[in-house]
Amino acid sequence: MRALVVERPAPAAAGASGPLRLVDLPDPEARPGEIVVRVTACGVCRTDLQIAEGDIPARRLPIVPGHQPVGRVEAVGPGVAGWAVGDRAGAGWFGGSCGTCPRCRSGRENLCDTAVFTGWDRDGGFAERIAVRADAALRLPDGFADIDAAPLLCGGVIGYRALRLSGIEPGGRLGLYGFGASALIAIQVARHRGCEVHVATRSEREREHALALGAASVGGYDDRPPAPLDAAVTFAPAGSVVVAALRAVDRGGTVAINAIHLDGIPAFDYDLLWWERSIRSVANFTRHDAEELLALAAAIPIRTTVDRFPLEAGNDALALLAAGAVEGAAVLEIG
Repeated sequence: MRALVVERPAPAAAGASGPLRLVDLPDPEARPGEIVVRVTACGVCRTDLQIAEGDIPARRLPIVPGHQPVGRVEAVGPGVAGWAVGDRAGAGWFGGSCGTCPRCRSGRENLCDTAVFTGWDRDGGFAERIAVRADAALRLPDGFADIDAAPLLCGGVIGYRALRLSGIEPGGRLGLYGFGASALIAIQVARHRGCEVHVATRSEREREHALALGAASVGGYDDRPPAPLDAAVTFAPAGSVVVAALRAVDRGGTVAINAIHLDGIPAFDYDLLWWERSIRSVANFTRHDAEELLALAAAIPIRTTVDRFPLEAGNDALALLAAGAVEGAAVLEIG
C-alpha cells in the first residue's frame, strides 16, 4: 500500500523537501482484536504537523501520521465482535487503553497511563489502509460524506470535549480564542445550544467566517468581549492567548485549553485567577465523547469546510497548515 511516513522530523515545506516521504508498505493485517480499514479520506491536524516537525517528540520512527481516517472495514481480526466487512468506520487520536485501571473503569480512558495514540504510537491514516483496535474504532452515522466526516474525528471531538470541560451551559456566553478547524465545529455545537459566542482571532478572514456562522462579536486576542464570558476555549497554541481568555471570563468562569502543545504561559497577576476562575487542560477524548459528537453532527447537522489534497501532496498540506493558509480543515483524499 502507499503511505506517507515521517522518518526524521523536519520543517514543513511543500513538495519532496517536507518531512513526509511517500513509500510502499506491506498491507496491515487484522490481528486479534483489530480491524483493517481501507481509507478513503484522512484529516490533516496541527498535531500531525507538530509530530512531523518535532515540536511533539516522536514516540517511534518511522511513523505513519494521521489520526482522522475514514473508510470501510476490509478485514476483521479474531475475537472482534460488532464489526463486519463493509462497515463504515473511522479512527481518532485515541487509539486504545488498558481498560482495567481506575481511570478506564471510571470513564476517563483518555487519562490511562498506557493509552496509545493513532499516528504517534500506532501507524495512522496517511495511508491506503490502517489497522485499528476494534474497541477504539468509531462507527460513523449516515448523513455526511467521508471527506466531511474526517475533520470531526480529532478537532471536532476534542473541541466538543473542550466545550464540556469549560462548563458552558446552553444559552451561556462563550469565548472561542482561535478559529481554525476545531473552532469551526465548536461554534456550530455552541450555537445549536443557544450560546452567545464571541470569537477572537488575528485573521480578518476567520472573523468574517465566524460572523457568518453566528458569532455575536469578533475581535483580536487582546480585545475584550462586550460583556464578561461565562467560559472560554482557547485553540491557539500560545500561552499568551490563555491569559487573554482568562482576563475576559467572569467570576467562576473556566478557560479550557484545547491544545496538546503550548509554548508556555507567561506570568500573570493572581487577580486574574481570583474569584474562583479556573484554567483546565483538555487531554485527548473518550469514545463516549466521540459517539456524542458524531450523533450530534448528524442531527444538527454540522457542516465542515475542507481543503482537499491527494495523498502524495501531504507535504503541501502541512506547509499550508503551518502558514495558516488552510481555509477550513485539510483532508487527504486517498480512496
